[in-house]
Amino acid sequence: MKVIIPVAGVGTRLRPHTLSKPKPLLRVAEKTILSYVLDPLLALNPEEVIFVIGHKGSQIRQFVEENYDFKATFVWQDRLLGLGYAVQQGLLHVGDGPVLVILGDTIVECDLKELIRHKENILGVRQVDDPQRFGVAEVKDGMVVSLQEKPAEPRTNLALIGLYYFYDSSELKQALNDLVVSGRRTRGEIQLTDALETMIDNGARFRAFEVKQWYDCGKKEAVLATNRHFLMKLPPTSPPEGVTIVPPVYIAPGAKVSESVIGPYVSIADGAEVHRCIIKNSIISTGASIDNAVIERSLVGMNTTVKGTSQVLNVGDSSEVDYD
Repeated sequence: MKVIIPVAGVGTRLRPHTLSKPKPLLRVAEKTILSYVLDPLLALNPEEVIFVIGHKGSQIRQFVEENYDFKATFVWQDRLLGLGYAVQQGLLHVGDGPVLVILGDTIVECDLKELIRHKENILGVRQVDDPQRFGVAEVKDGMVVSLQEKPAEPRTNLALIGLYYFYDSSELKQALNDLVVSGRRTRGEIQLTDALETMIDNGARFRAFEVKQWYDCGKKEAVLATNRHFLMKLPPTSPPEGVTIVPPVYIAPGAKVSESVIGPYVSIADGAEVHRCIIKNSIISTGASIDNAVIERSLVGMNTTVKGTSQVLNVGDSSEVDYD
């Protein structure tokens, strides 16, 4: 089995952080979003993992090559024409066997072995409160009977959550190639959902696989919510001397924290320095320096300096917030 992971998006909703790094390399709890995607794949022993890269793609490649030893191929997506186009580019490097497609900025907690053990096509779905934002599936007796892409009046609230398994990828290849050649677009993009609809119309069968835990890290609030979830899974952190911890909290071994109150729901990465602060519900990135500050609901980028402030922050890499 091969795996395709699209990671070419520019992450507009997470600027300024994505101006200097791709969204999948943002950190939540103790590791990157991409690590939460890749680590469960190791148990599947994939033949090859194909990354469809674009914005800051060299950083994705470097991260994968430094941290994983599976066979990895990196495909440059020359145009941002939608998920369907990204997957089509990845499929150029895949035969007609099984392929798993999983988005590089969406964390799914499920039994992937259970998902792929069936010799049939699978679409990962989850009930959502706002189905207008997603592709949605209409399901009957466990099988997907129709799909809609971001419908104004959705027929169901079962969203496609970025997890797709194709037991034989040949039909998907044909459907996506036809879309690319025809130039058909929905909302200006080549949609994977349109290709899936074509396959269903042509008789392909897809089983719905409902996922209970799914984290779409598309905007600041979602990243902080994901951070909170994974912090609760970690063992307790021992407080440094002179520091009060309100769990759950993660402080990396290489971070320096002193005379502060940290938590709840705070992640502090390696190389960060925090002194005389109160911090809660925030992510402090590698190399950040925070002194004499009170912050909450904040994302603080790499190598950023924050001094003498009390506020909610959303500040990118190599920046300075100084009120001293």
